[in-house]
Amino acid sequence: MPKPDSLQRVIKKYPNRRLYDSEASAYITLSDVKQLVMDGAHFVVQDAKTGEDLTRSILLQIILEEESGGVPMFSAVMLEQIIRFYGHAMQGMMGSYLEKNVQAFIDIQNKLSEQTRGVYDSAALNPEAWTQFLNVQSPMLQNMMGSYLEQSKNLYMQMQEQMQEQAKQMLGAFKPPEKK
Repeated sequence: MPKPDSLQRVIKKYPNRRLYDSEASAYITLSDVKQLVMDGAHFVVQDAKTGEDLTRSILLQIILEEESGGVPMFSAVMLEQIIRFYGHAMQGMMGSYLEKNVQAFIDIQNKLSEQTRGVYDSAALNPEAWTQFLNVQSPMLQNMMGSYLEQSKNLYMQMQEQMQEQAKQMLGAFKPPEKK
C-alpha cells in the first residue's frame, strides 16, 4: 500500500460509504472530490480501516456518474474496445498509450488556450478580428492535430516494437538446444 506524501490531501472512506477530507476536517461528496480533480489538487482516497488506496475506485465512480448524466464522452463501442484489452497481452501498454495520448491532447489544448488568450483580453472582439484570428489559427490547428496524430502513431509503433521484442525473447527461451 503506497503511503501518501506530505503534499497529498488524504480522504478517508468509511464503511458507511462516506468520505472524510482530513484537510478540511469535514465529510465530502463525490462532487467535492470531482472539484478537487478539476482544481488539480493532489489527493489520495484511503479505506479508513485498512488504509488501502481506493483512489482509482473513487475516480471511476466519478466517471460513471459523469457518463450516466448529460452527454457521455465514451461511446458503447469505445467502452467495448477498452474492455477487450483486459486480459490481453497488450493490456499494460494500452493504459500507457491512452495516458500519453490524453496528455498530448491536453498539451495541444493548453497551447491553443495560450494563443487565444490575447483575443479574449482584447477589447475589440469585432467580426474582423475573429476572422483574422481564425485565418491564423486554422493552419496552426491543423499543424497541432497533425503533430498529435504523428505522436500517437509513434507511441503505437513503440508499443508494437516492445511487443515484438518481448515475443522474440519469449520464443528464444523455447529454442531447442543446438546439437554439437
